[in-house]
Amino acid sequence: QVQLVESGGGLVQPGGSLTLSCAGSRSVSSMGWYRQAPGKQRELVAVITSGGSTNYADSVKGRFTISRDNAKNTVYLQMNSLKPEDTAVYYCYALGFSAVSYWGQGTQVTVSS
Repeated sequence: QVQLVESGGGLVQPGGSLTLSCAGSRSVSSMGWYRQAPGKQRELVAVITSGGSTNYADSVKGRFTISRDNAKNTVYLQMNSLKPEDTAVYYCYALGFSAVSYWGQGTQVTVSS
């Protein structure tokens, strides 16, 4: 079992920046972030493998950067040039080495003036 603890959500103005963090209780394979806006399905934001390979949703490419610290079992999401459409609950995701998926409790990101 892997516990994921997220932090860093909040309210930010359009064009602003925010950094999300997610600490895992032990090492995992891939880590990433998904988000779910009201009335919409959960969607992939970004994912990073233990080797550092990354994948981003087209909607966030060039604005968001995912990174991880394997020594701390922690993944980060640096979000720049935020838009109102980025408003959602952001969920940390981890894929264990046994191919089991784990989810964080979610953190709210609201982009509004």
